[in-house]
Amino acid sequence: MAEDITYAEEGHVGVLTLNRPDVHNALRRKTYDELDELVRTTTARVLVITGTGRSFCSGDDVRELMNGGEAPPVAEPRITPAAGTLLHTDVPVIAAVNGAAVGWGMELALLADVRIAAASARFGELFVKRGLVSDVAGLGRLAQVIGRERAAELLFTGDLIGAERAERIGLVGRVVDDGQLMPSALELAHKIAANPPLAVAALKRGLRRALDPDWDDLGRWVTTTLMDLFTTADHREGVQAFLEKREPRYTGS
Repeated sequence: MAEDITYAEEGHVGVLTLNRPDVHNALRRKTYDELDELVRTTTARVLVITGTGRSFCSGDDVRELMNGGEAPPVAEPRITPAAGTLLHTDVPVIAAVNGAAVGWGMELALLADVRIAAASARFGELFVKRGLVSDVAGLGRLAQVIGRERAAELLFTGDLIGAERAERIGLVGRVVDDGQLMPSALELAHKIAANPPLAVAALKRGLRRALDPDWDDLGRWVTTTLMDLFTTADHREGVQAFLEKREPRYTGS
């Protein structure tokens, strides 16, 4: 079976490339599992995450992951394993955002320590459009990065923004021409990897201690809340409207 994520390592830098271009690198259970495994087992000093084709990541594969709108089975409320692994790793992570980063694709970008965007990149927390809440990164990190008011606007509206605005509000550190995205990301990754790895890892742990919420507690809240929202008519309507490519009609039920 083909890998959903390809991995290559060179000079202490590992590159994870989402590899489902036919569905804009949408995430299914296999993709989440591969992401979790690759980050947990990497021997690299720095990781770069990017996507194949025109998109960084279009979020969850609705048809597979949500059974067309029904809630996925969850044994117990907990943080999404791949999110927890990315949040707790001591390896610096750079997101090289090569196109659309929406839904969990935007979460994935937010889970990185540094974001570099191609000029064609777009960002959107689309969860509200499906009658849902974002995962932990949209709640616990977006406001850290761009401030509470701007985070609230993006979360409440589900609006898409381009790379230029993303840079202006501090969502990404820099925007480069599309052809310069990976050279720029790799240049930064190798610069970080050349520093003492124990000191870099300690700095990342220090940032977590100084700035981060209790990710596990937030993850349990997100899961519990999602389980409630998955049962609503508005969620089913949001998914159905997406699949039918029409405007949704929400009723508040």
